[in-house]
Amino acid sequence: MDNQYVVGWGTLALINAGLAQGKNRTGLNWLLLSLALGPLATFSLLLVEKR
Repeated sequence: MDNQYVVGWGTLALINAGLAQGKNRTGLNWLLLSLALGPLATFSLLLVEKR
């Protein structure tokens, strides 16, 4: 697996965790979800409402 792909996927997961915390969601859960689903988690996070 290419190292750039892994770094990019991990960076996306960290960004998603930050976005989740900004929406009063659990950052750790979204980090783990993002590691599994990647861009799909980002898209769903953009659609959820802020608590």
